[in-house]
Order: sequence, then C-alpha cells, then structure tokens
Amino acid sequence: MRTRSLIVGLLAATATAVGGFSLPGVAAATPDGDVSTMIVGGGNATETYSFMVSLQRNGGHFCGGSLIKSNWVVTAKHCVQGSSASSISARIGSTSRTSGGSVIGASRIVTHPSVDLALVQLSGSVTQAPVSIAADSGAVGTKTRIMGWGQTVASGPGSAPVILKELNTSIRADGDCRGINGPAEICTDNTSGNQGACYGDSGGPQVKGSAGNWTLIGATSRSGNGSSICATGPSIYVDVSAHRSWISSNVGGL
Repeated sequence: MRTRSLIVGLLAATATAVGGFSLPGVAAATPDGDVSTMIVGGGNATETYSFMVSLQRNGGHFCGGSLIKSNWVVTAKHCVQGSSASSISARIGSTSRTSGGSVIGASRIVTHPSVDLALVQLSGSVTQAPVSIAADSGAVGTKTRIMGWGQTVASGPGSAPVILKELNTSIRADGDCRGINGPAEICTDNTSGNQGACYGDSGGPQVKGSAGNWTLIGATSRSGNGSSICATGPSIYVDVSAHRSWISSNVGGL
C-alpha cells in the first residue's frame, strides 16, 4: 500500500511540443533530429538496461521510454501526442542511442485521457526483457534511479550524449513539487540540489530496486519548481505504478 500521497499531473502549455523535458519558457527538442541538450549531474550507465528505450525520428533521439511488454513501451504523453505512430521508431536495450539493441517501428499510440502518460505499441515483438511495474512507487525517501539521453547541462545549449546517463535520487514529499496534485505523479529529488532530469529525458524511466532487479515506478514529465533551468528544483514523474490498471487494460494484461 502506498504510504505517500500521489499526484494528478496536468501538462503545462509547453508540454504539447514533442521532445523535451517540459519546462516553462524553453523549447523542446527538435522533433526530427537529435536533441541539442541529458540528465544533469548523472554518470554513464553502470549496466545495460534491457528495458531502456530511445524513441526516435529519422534516427534522432527525442524522448525516452520503458519496455513493459515485448511489444509495448510506456512514455510521457507530451512526447508522442499529435504524432503518427509510423513516424516513430524505438531503439531498445542499448546504452547507446545510435547503435546496439533492437530497432523497431511503432504501430499505435494510446494516450491517457488526463495525465502525462502514453503507450506506444511496437510493430512486432523484441527479445529484450521488459521491466515489471511496481505495485506502488513507495514512501517519501524511497531510493530511486533515473536514466536518459537528455541534456547534461542545467541551462543553455549542449551536445546530446550518445551513452545513456543515470542518476540515483529519491522520492520527496508531494508538497515540494510545484503544480502537482493527488494520485498520479511522483515528486523526485534534485540530488545534491543541482542534479536531475532535463530536456530529452522526457518519458524515460524512474525505477527502484537494485542491479538486475529493477521495477518501474515513473516516467519523466516536467519540472517541479517552474524554472526553465534544469535541476534547480525537484522533478515531476508521472506515477506509472498508480496507472497500472489503465496500462494493463490497454496492453492486454501485464
């Protein structure tokens, strides 16, 4: 049972653009090319996450995602809303966004009616092991990990990392995140006060557990303090665990 209150997420106006971590006043990544900016303060991935997804257009990364079944990916709604499935492909199970893993096209997009959550059906099944969705995201203070290919500098242009980045962080009290509400999101700490998700990380996973035993709890959504500069405050992640039933009903069971 959850021991913290959860959050209802509403997309900010800027979140309708495809590509980036949603922060006010800053454009998202270009949809048809590589993001121009990765997790701030993160290090190179310490393991290969079989479920890690790079959503791409024309070979360019624009958002992250998590493989939850052999042919289904969960991501942020603002990453794919208004897009045709045929324009999207997924590289799955590689620490590189340019090589390795499986590359497969998308066949269908399903968006949640009220929160920043979407499902992408793949055109076929892949061999990589999916991640299980946790029964609950956890109490305040729960240790978590986030991953992504997004911006690694807090503000201004930067080059997109080719190698996946990761950051260990934790769950904060809902009240520490501006603009969050009720039972659908997670307030996630900006580790050491200056590390966290940024543009290009949207849709990517937040997990808890340990190496080889991760469970999915969240998907990157937006800033939790309204700043256009990444990692200056906590981040908001849509709570995937809280929407397990909706996900299961759309993917034919988990």
